[in-house]
Amino acid sequence: MAKIATVITDMFEDIEYTDPAKAFQDAGHEVITIEKEAGKTVEGKQGKEKVSIDKGIGEVSASDYDALFIPGGFSPDQLRADERFVSFAKEFMDAKKPVLAICHGPQLLITAKALEGRKATGYKSIAQDMKYAGANFEDSEVVVCQDQLVTSRQPDDIPAFNRESLRVLEGK
Repeated sequence: MAKIATVITDMFEDIEYTDPAKAFQDAGHEVITIEKEAGKTVEGKQGKEKVSIDKGIGEVSASDYDALFIPGGFSPDQLRADERFVSFAKEFMDAKKPVLAICHGPQLLITAKALEGRKATGYKSIAQDMKYAGANFEDSEVVVCQDQLVTSRQPDDIPAFNRESLRVLEGK
């Protein structure tokens, strides 16, 4: 089963973390939360969910994980201001490991310059940014590129996102 690095900080979109994380865990995968420092608690933007952080970004390496999960909300925008998270995400893309990004999650991949020539989707407000980054943007509930990159637009797309993410994870 896959060991999934999950980059997350305050103001994540609650259900875009909780629903996929539960689906991944129910399928037997391990979900490890990563933020600037281990042991802290981050809160979702809806104020419903609190997540305890397992690891600090300074103590992890992409080589220790099988996949990367990037929930949406304001979390990815904050994380991309820290070069360590940008490099971490780029390592997964360069190594062709599964990257699962929903809603605003692709913002981290935009900053990592990892979307050029890739089919992807994301929340409508970042569609143009994704195009500028060289992505072949598709307005679809889920887009899978090269059986590696799984992206979705919004909370309504979570069932399709979970289904395709689990399918890609099974193949790794």
